Amino acid sequence: MTGNKPNRGADRRRDRRMERAERERERLDQENEEAKILKVTEFVSANDLASLMSVSVNDVIATCMSLGMFVSINQRLDAEAITVIADEFDYEVQFVSAEEEIESSLVEEPDDEADLQPRAPIVTIMGHVDHGKTSLLDYIRRTRVAAGEAGGITQHIGAYSVKTDDDRMITFLDTPGHEAFTAMRARGAKVTDVVIIVIAADDSVMPQTREAINHAQVAGVPIVFAFSKVDKPGANTDKIREELSQMNMLVEEWGGKYQTQEISSKSGLGISELLEKVLLEAELLELKANPNKRATGNVIEAELDKGRGYVTTMLVQNGTLRQGDIILVGAHFGRIRAMTGDTGQRLKEAGPSTPVQILGLPGAPQAGDKFNVMETEREAREIANKREQLLREQNMRTRKHITLEEIGRRKAIGNFKELNVIVKGDVDGSVEALSDSLLQLSTEEVQVNIIHKAVGQISESDILLASASDAIIVGFQVRPSVGARRLAEQEQIEIRLYSIIYDAINEVRDAMEGLLAPTTEEVIVGNIEVRDVFKISRVGTVAGCMVTDGIIRRNNKVRVVRDFIVVHTGEISALKRFKDDVNEVRTNYECGLSIKNFNDIQVGDTIESFEFKEVKRTL
Repeated sequence: MTGNKPNRGADRRRDRRMERAERERERLDQENEEAKILKVTEFVSANDLASLMSVSVNDVIATCMSLGMFVSINQRLDAEAITVIADEFDYEVQFVSAEEEIESSLVEEPDDEADLQPRAPIVTIMGHVDHGKTSLLDYIRRTRVAAGEAGGITQHIGAYSVKTDDDRMITFLDTPGHEAFTAMRARGAKVTDVVIIVIAADDSVMPQTREAINHAQVAGVPIVFAFSKVDKPGANTDKIREELSQMNMLVEEWGGKYQTQEISSKSGLGISELLEKVLLEAELLELKANPNKRATGNVIEAELDKGRGYVTTMLVQNGTLRQGDIILVGAHFGRIRAMTGDTGQRLKEAGPSTPVQILGLPGAPQAGDKFNVMETEREAREIANKREQLLREQNMRTRKHITLEEIGRRKAIGNFKELNVIVKGDVDGSVEALSDSLLQLSTEEVQVNIIHKAVGQISESDILLASASDAIIVGFQVRPSVGARRLAEQEQIEIRLYSIIYDAINEVRDAMEGLLAPTTEEVIVGNIEVRDVFKISRVGTVAGCMVTDGIIRRNNKVRVVRDFIVVHTGEISALKRFKDDVNEVRTNYECGLSIKNFNDIQVGDTIESFEFKEVKRTL
């Protein structure tokens, strides 16, 4: 029909107009369909939901009431309620995790290949407890870390930068080997490029060694095996190779792909060769980072220092971190006030693969959290507030309330008991590890509830919380304040203090099992305040002290506490009143004392005197 008309141009123009109109109609239909899909996070408030659907909040509340739900304007709704309400208004709901919504604003720009520069490899040392991980690192750093650890075991992740003989840098992460620190070891494997797995040649492939190998394989990182203690009698490296081959881990000597090195941390045998093998694995990875951008990386550890506030150990993975930067970590943000390296030197900036300690955050972030440097404080505050709100909401929602079924189950068991625990520790990694380990102790008859866990000294508010919830307080490498200790005695709240994590786990397990056999209990019999310090040749440091409460006996053990952190545990070598040696000194009397193999006593230190008593244990 259109073919016979003379004006073809007008027809073509009309056809194009109709096509455009059709495309526009399809686009509007699609937009309308998408507008009917609400993209929300769980726990949005009724008010927010109403504004997303462009309806009055009163209509939403009325709908909820008709459905048998009583909600207020600012009440947060769970996923089920949101879906039901949206359905009433003909909307579909698509849930995005709050983290996704927040992280979308933190997407990193992809790096240009020309901007990338080689960076130092990050190497994690893993393995079973007491197989020689920290001793190996000691030899590499030529320091003594193991001597300062309680019970000779590593309780925290340490991060250290080391320069090899040919001036190449390697960053080491030393992760604890005890089973309680699984979570910390997993974090170690996540930020690492190469893993050294240390196996003692006089032992065998232990459960924690297998677990470390699994973590490294899941993270997809190259593994180098170090067979330590080869100079000890009974060392047999072939036995270890055989055990590894049974796990499908064939070493290079046996035609496999895994490099091995026999080492001795005492004599230094094979350590330079081990570093060469690590650097070889790192070269194959071609590790690069862009130092000319805002820094990102991970938190290794966080602790509360009485003099400096919250100290966070971080590992910069990309970009350059500078003093004065605004940093966002989890639900915390702040400006970096000071930055120090692993040896304590002050730094103005830190490039990729550099471990640093920073001051300036208002709280202790979780080990393993990712940090970002933000442009403005306002931007950082907004994201931190969103995350904090989300955390608070999740904590409230996950708090369990007792159900009828649970009451029935407990009645059927007959002797159900609950053990409420408050965990306080010196660093976040230890608090997490201890809490996880205690929760795993729960049985059918005895349930362990961690009602509060935090970094820092035991405060009066912890005692009040324990009193309200019939909880015991477990302190790990921290001490209660004077007010908290006094309040605990009044309220008869038990505070258990530990320096080694598996002592805490074993004691809680024993308490749960109700071992009624006599056991030894630590009793603090006196406290001394150091008023003056004298350096005497051939004797060492002598402290002039006042006994503030209790009795100090010559044969009791003592513990030196500085800023509520235990600095040393040992024995009294001499106790004097004036020039006479005495066996005991009572409250409000002055005395002089020296401690065996410890001369770093300072004015203001508190010295606790304690003894062990046999007591009958009850659940």
